[in-house]
Amino acid sequence: MTREERPEAAKLGWKLQRSDTRFENKVLRLREDQLEVPKKGQTAFAYAVKGAAVIIVPVTADGQMVLLRQFRYPVDEWCLEVPAGTTRDTGDTPLEEVAAKELKEEIGATFERLEKVGSFFSNSSLSDEECHVFLALGTTLSEKPKPEPMESIEILLTPLAEAVAMVRQGRMKTGPSALAVLLSDEKLRAHGII
Repeated sequence: MTREERPEAAKLGWKLQRSDTRFENKVLRLREDQLEVPKKGQTAFAYAVKGAAVIIVPVTADGQMVLLRQFRYPVDEWCLEVPAGTTRDTGDTPLEEVAAKELKEEIGATFERLEKVGSFFSNSSLSDEECHVFLALGTTLSEKPKPEPMESIEILLTPLAEAVAMVRQGRMKTGPSALAVLLSDEKLRAHGII
């Protein structure tokens, strides 16, 4: 990576001396940058290189949100989430197409309309991952899901107001999913769905 790729760091006088990949697999890459920082000298900064992700809030025509109850090994818990996926292996595929692919794979769904809600960084101190949130309106569970080998997923149809309440009560503990639902709340209200 060149200095020009980090214009805000350059404005602060941060200079990239070297960058090394410390670990890499199909899910993430752990990178360590050696930096020259004004008044602090040489320092190392490690972070996960994950790139863009999509998070989809699927809503059926009869006003239910499609939630996932998914086992997550790192926390050894079943977590409430909405469908999501990374763009790491999708090349230049448009985010909308990645979102449609994730819906089909994770919950076997199609939709009538896909709306961009916004984006956020999942953990800006440890990763470069930017999460792009989409609202999938008129979602239909029409096919058998095609989960990845390590995915254990249950599909839950939940009334919208109840799903939003679950987030506000802290029952959806996966941060990116919870924030995606909250960010979608205003659009759902504007459409008169909640």
